[in-house]
Amino acid sequence: MPFAPGNEKAGEKLFKTRCASCHTLEKGGSSKTGPNLHGLFGRVSGQATDSFSYSDASKKAAVTWEEGTLFDYLENPKKFMPGTKMAFGGLKKDKDRNDLVTFLKSSTA
Repeated sequence: MPFAPGNEKAGEKLFKTRCASCHTLEKGGSSKTGPNLHGLFGRVSGQATDSFSYSDASKKAAVTWEEGTLFDYLENPKKFMPGTKMAFGGLKKDKDRNDLVTFLKSSTA
């Protein structure tokens, strides 16, 4: 199933419970275990200008983060990008990924 716009409020809740321990969203925000996600859409994996230390897998994958690529990645990050440092196991439900991607699209611009 491809990406379809989801529920932004449900996506915000998912971000807070599943992502916020490792990622920040605000412009100029610091990186945690994972990189700051501000400006994520249109960015190439492993290429942000912050000081985050990306895995070689992320740098070499050169994935442009858009709704579809992020939807696919979030299902199983290690399968999508073997060698990634992201420890997150993924979101198996399409609805959850649609909701989270919808939230991220609006909150990282």
